[in-house]
Amino acid sequence: MTSYVENETSVVFEFNIKEILDLIMEEVLSQEGCPYEAQVNLLVTDNDGIHEFNRQYRQIDAPTDVLSFPMIDFIKEADFSVVDHGEAEYFDPESGELILGDIIISADKVKEQALKFGHSQKREFAFLTAHSMLHLCGYDHMTQAQADVMERKQEKVLEALGITRDN
Repeated sequence: MTSYVENETSVVFEFNIKEILDLIMEEVLSQEGCPYEAQVNLLVTDNDGIHEFNRQYRQIDAPTDVLSFPMIDFIKEADFSVVDHGEAEYFDPESGELILGDIIISADKVKEQALKFGHSQKREFAFLTAHSMLHLCGYDHMTQAQADVMERKQEKVLEALGITRDN
């Protein structure tokens, strides 16, 4: 498992961004039964940066908290068999790892939403990371039923890691 992190902000959190990403990544992939070693890229930016990505890729002219850019076109959520015959397309030729995709998180939104929801910045960052990792595994929340599934899965990941609203 490999993760790459770039923080283009001056924000310094009281937790290690890469450690949280790695914990969440490992837990999500374990719970989703991913049979491959995988890699994820994470960019931490500010509201202006994520606003530009949101405008460019989603045609939404506003900042958001997290964006996910999956590399795999899942037919069914977390059905990793879709990549079995596309090795050149889905796997890093140097490491052999499955390239899941990219995550972009707004450090400004992490701080704002932690305050708004009354929990730690670590919990907010972990929540957004879990949310995005599920997107990278093919989940979405376009319907209420899909949103309910994602919500349950996010909470299960955070509970397994002991990252609660209290810490």
